[in-house]
Amino acid sequence: MKNYLIAGIGGTLAGLLLTTQLAAPLLAQDSGKNTALYEQLDMFGNVFEQVRSQYVEETDPKKLIEAAINGMLQSLDPHSSFLPAEDYEDMRTQTRGSFGGLGIEVSQEDGLVKVITPMDDTPAAEAGVKAGDFITHVNGEPLMGLSLDQSVDLMRGEVGSEITITILREGEQEPFDLTMTRDTIKLTAVKGRVEGHAVILRIATFNDETMSSLEADLKKAVDELGGLEDVTGFVLDLRNNPGGLLDQAIYVSDAFLDRGEIVSTRGRLPEDSESWAATPGDLAGGKPIVVLINRGSASASEIVTGALQDHRRAIVVGEKSFGKGSVQTVLPVTADSAMRLTTARYYTPSGRSIQALGINPDIIVAQPRPKPEEEEDENAPRTKSRFTSSEADLRGALNNDSYSEEEKRQLEQEAAEVEATAKLREEDYQMAYAIDILKGLSAVEYRADAVPEAAKPAATEDSGIESQPATDAPSVPDDGTGEDDAAKAGEAETDAVQ
Repeated sequence: MKNYLIAGIGGTLAGLLLTTQLAAPLLAQDSGKNTALYEQLDMFGNVFEQVRSQYVEETDPKKLIEAAINGMLQSLDPHSSFLPAEDYEDMRTQTRGSFGGLGIEVSQEDGLVKVITPMDDTPAAEAGVKAGDFITHVNGEPLMGLSLDQSVDLMRGEVGSEITITILREGEQEPFDLTMTRDTIKLTAVKGRVEGHAVILRIATFNDETMSSLEADLKKAVDELGGLEDVTGFVLDLRNNPGGLLDQAIYVSDAFLDRGEIVSTRGRLPEDSESWAATPGDLAGGKPIVVLINRGSASASEIVTGALQDHRRAIVVGEKSFGKGSVQTVLPVTADSAMRLTTARYYTPSGRSIQALGINPDIIVAQPRPKPEEEEDENAPRTKSRFTSSEADLRGALNNDSYSEEEKRQLEQEAAEVEATAKLREEDYQMAYAIDILKGLSAVEYRADAVPEAAKPAATEDSGIESQPATDAPSVPDDGTGEDDAAKAGEAETDAVQ
């Protein structure tokens, strides 16, 4: 079949010659066993010749062959597809962290284009596109009946050009338009910041820069707080993270695990199965971790979530994830084209596949919908005057002189941090919830190394797969060469990226 793909893409075959060149060597191998298969190939050759010679307009044989290949791959599952030269280069550019478009990760569901996630700091995110939205029209042109690639092509255009997409959103009474300007998408893989004494690590994607950025941002945030001893814990924000490279997901998981399996993949044949184990070392120093996910968290982000959840290393908060539990291998076909083929399912350390099921959080916390700006808060105070609410407000109340100035300063700082978290609830309720969990665990001096080993899965159940260390994670094909057809891009892209 692979030889067929190469020959077809070369564009040198036509009519019955196609089936003669393809079927003859196969017939020599086994003259009677696969007769039905060769008859189907002969039928394809006849159809190809009829289209090439009799279609109302002149056709490009190369494009016909590419369309046939893509149709075959897309009939397998939503994630397998053919990557002609331009799309192949776009994919490799995305894994390096910069590409042009709107910043939307999309798939196709029941003939409609569905948004998996809008990427951080992109035109789509700024315009208000949300995970789970359906895009029905582009500049007034309906997408129904088009393939995913055709729909994505309509959304592409020159940087700086304007585009209007029509959105169908759950909970809205009718479709609505969003207008945005196409831009060069520069993905920042990781953004670190400090909230109180918690370190927030926002991981937006898994590309070539993810692990190195994670290490740098984590160190910077910890140093800002004065060292690990002053950190209450870490929040890994994987919301709306569509995935990316498998090796980066393994490295990130390993960064917070000392031992045990991270993930295993099982292919069609037993010899295609692989497993990766954590190596000693925990960047968080045993401090508690909260992982935030939602329905825009897919693929590689689910690998990290599943590994940390199964090993009881993190508390998972938010909403159920997307449920993409398959691995795509990018196989070069020619020097400038490739095919993305689903070659395995992946399994979390406890042996569960989350394909089409997703990962359920330990604590379900939905993000409240923002209130319209004109809507008044019924609970808002109607006066700014203060009324007596504590002992300190009473006229003539005794002073508390049992605290030193330093102790008073510390109490005031702790109160300010609590108020800051309360204010954060208005902006990001899920994040505020995660920070509160870390504060609670810090109050009881939780440490990861105190969790009994019996509560942690050691390896995938009944996998029979010998694990390899995370340092041997799969690699990405060399840029531009297309020579290593065994190299894996893991999950170079979840679906189509615009």
